Amino acid sequence: MLKQLQQQFPAFRDCLPLAIGIDKQLLARMPGLDRKTMRAALGIHTGSMRYLRAMEKATVRYDLDGTAGAEVTDTHRSHAKEQLQQRFKKEAERKKAEKAAAAEAEAARLRQEKLQQLASKFSRG
Repeated sequence: MLKQLQQQFPAFRDCLPLAIGIDKQLLARMPGLDRKTMRAALGIHTGSMRYLRAMEKATVRYDLDGTAGAEVTDTHRSHAKEQLQQRFKKEAERKKAEKAAAAEAEAARLRQEKLQQLASKFSRG
């Protein structure tokens, strides 16, 4: 669905900040559109890093054809910025946890290796 929207409409293809009520514009242009699928596609699109980055710096919203419309409010810009910061923070935490887990696994491997060396040294052969 999202690919279809990107192919058909410049606002999606160019990842422009979408006009408020873009869902109504979509339904008017594509009457057979499943609302649930459309909402899911819109959620994926507007939650993407590319879209949030565009929103963070945007001043104007666009309709389906890419025609400029209403201004982007400071509140919406701030929201996009907060979403990006939360994502970056989560990603940093995930990487930190991965690194810690890898370090712990390496430490466990070294302990096991050391134990095996000691066992072979003191075993009765």
